[in-house]
Amino acid sequence: MTEFLWVPFLACLVLTGIHVYLGLHVLARGIIFVDLALAQVAALGITVALLAGHPIQSAAAYWYALAFTLGGSFLFAISRTHRAPIPQEAIIGIVYAVSAAVAVLVVDRAPQGSEHIKQLLVGSILTVTLKEVGTLALLYGIVGAIHWAIRKPLLEISFDPAAALGKRRWIGWWDFLFYASFGLVVTSSVQIAGVLLVFSYLIVPAAISVLVARSVSARLVIGWALGFTVSIFGLVASAAWDLPTGATVVTTFGVFMAAVAASLGLKKLIHATRARGLIALNGVGITSFGAMSLAGLLLLVFPQMDHHWLNWLETAVPSIELAFLTSDERETYQDSQEAVQRGLGEIQQLRAMQQEIQWGTRELSEEKVERLRQYLASRSEITAGDQMVLNHLRNEARKRQRVWLGIPLLGIGLFGAAALSRLGSKQSE
Repeated sequence: MTEFLWVPFLACLVLTGIHVYLGLHVLARGIIFVDLALAQVAALGITVALLAGHPIQSAAAYWYALAFTLGGSFLFAISRTHRAPIPQEAIIGIVYAVSAAVAVLVVDRAPQGSEHIKQLLVGSILTVTLKEVGTLALLYGIVGAIHWAIRKPLLEISFDPAAALGKRRWIGWWDFLFYASFGLVVTSSVQIAGVLLVFSYLIVPAAISVLVARSVSARLVIGWALGFTVSIFGLVASAAWDLPTGATVVTTFGVFMAAVAASLGLKKLIHATRARGLIALNGVGITSFGAMSLAGLLLLVFPQMDHHWLNWLETAVPSIELAFLTSDERETYQDSQEAVQRGLGEIQQLRAMQQEIQWGTRELSEEKVERLRQYLASRSEITAGDQMVLNHLRNEARKRQRVWLGIPLLGIGLFGAAALSRLGSKQSE
C-alpha cells in the first residue's frame, strides 16, 4: 500500500506548500470563497475544452482553464479596487454560481457528463504521476519565489489594507498579480485534485492556524504541519476502507477542523468554569435539555423516522429495545439478529474471495466463479430479508417508545431548560 500511495502523498505535500500560504492571504482579505470561485471558473474552462474535443488532462484543456481563470482574476482585482454598492464576496459568489451552472449546461452536451463533473469536483489525485508532481512542484516553486520577492506589498495589502491604500500607488496591479498567480495555482491544482480538494487545502489549514497562532510565520508552520498530517490520514483511510481519495481527504480536513474547534471550545469553557463556577455551564445545560426535549418531541410525533441517538443507545444496551417487544417478538428478534450477523460474515468472506479472483491471487474455473456469484447473490437476498424483519420489529418498538420515552424526554427537557434559564436570569440581575 505504501508503494501505491507515495506519489499521491507527494502531490498532497506540493498542494500543501503553496495553498496554505495563499490561504492566509485569502483569510486576511476576507474573500473566503475566491478559491472555490476561481476553481469553478477553471473547471468551466476545462468543460468548454472537453466540449471542443480535448481530454480533461490535455494541455489544451489546461490553457482553456488558465484563460478562463485569468479572466476571473482580472474581475476580482477590479472589484476590490473599484468599490461597488455590493461587497466583493457577493461578486465572488455570483461568479461561482454562474460558472457552476454554465459548466453543468456545457457538460450536459458531452458524453458521460456526470463522470466528468465528478472528476472535476473530487479530482483524480490517486492516479497522478511523478512527472506531473514534479511539474507542479517546479511551477509552484516559481510562484512561491515571485511571492517571496514581492512579499512586502502583498502582505501589506492583505493584512493592512488601510495603510496599503495610502502608500501603494499601483495597488490595483499588485492585486491583479496576486489574483493571476493565485489563478495559475488553482488552475494547475484543479486538474489533478478537483475543486473540493483544492478549496480544502487552501482554507482549512490556514483557518486552523489562524485560530491558534498570531504571526504569519507561525501560521505557515502550523498550516504546513496540518496539511502533512491530514494528507497521511486521508490517503491511508482511503486505501484501507476503499473510499474515493479526494472525498476522503476533504472529509479528514473536516474532522480535524471539528476536533480543533471542539478542543478550543472546551478549553474556553474550562477557563470560564474556573473563573465563574458552575454557572458558566448554564448555556451547556440549556442546550442539552433543549436537545432532550427536541428528541422526545420527534419521537412522539414521528416514531418511525431515523432516531440515531436511540439506535446508538439500543446498540450499546439491546435490552432497551427488547423491553418494548413481546416475548414472541423477542425470540424472533434474537433469531433474525443471529442470522444477519452470520450472513454478513459469510458475505464478507465471499466478497474477499471474489476480490482475490479479480486480482489474480486465487484461481477458479469459470463454472465455480459463476456458482460463487450466484451463491453470493442469494446469500445477500436472505440477509436482506432477515434485516427487513429486524426493521419491522424496530418499528413496532418505536410505536410503544413514543409514549414511554417520548413524553418523559419532552417534559424533562422543557422543565430543565426553563429552570436553567430562570437561574441564569437571576444571576445576571
